[in-house]
Amino acid sequence: MFLTIPTLMTWTRIVAIPLIVGVFHLNIPDVERNLIATVMFMVFAATDWLDGYLARKLNQASSFGAFLDPVADKFLVCACLLVLVDLHRANVFVALIIIGREIAISALREWMAQIGASGSVAVHMLGKVKTTVQMIAIPFLLFDGMLFGIIDTHVWGTWLIWLSAILTVWSMVYYLQKAIPEIRARTK
Repeated sequence: MFLTIPTLMTWTRIVAIPLIVGVFHLNIPDVERNLIATVMFMVFAATDWLDGYLARKLNQASSFGAFLDPVADKFLVCACLLVLVDLHRANVFVALIIIGREIAISALREWMAQIGASGSVAVHMLGKVKTTVQMIAIPFLLFDGMLFGIIDTHVWGTWLIWLSAILTVWSMVYYLQKAIPEIRARTK
């Protein structure tokens, strides 16, 4: 199931990373770079919803696709956060919180799967809200200008990325609270 339409769409999010990063090395005006990177991020981020929809609709869901989908999301978000830190549009502390949480929860999920308790750390609505806020904050910060002449995307993006960091910690605490009783029960 490596070459189904949904899996190929998931792969595009990984392929997008050097493309988005590369935009900021083009010899073009900042405004154009920002716009290109923002549009690219939004298009590739939209494949996250679309690949899942198509996997169900075309009956092409696979365990490999289920594995690759969150990995592609995390790579895309983490790469964009690093670009934003490099451009001084996001605080390094925010990036460390978000990236650190992703590593910690991925490791926790792997461990829980090994002990047969993966259900206790299944994706929760809080994690989905956190992801949604990130997926709005990142293009705002990539754009870094006035949208429609009235929305200062840098200000809104900064507030949203900090909200995302708070939701990130909150969701990590939630997952850890769900996992601890299972860990205690299975490691006695």
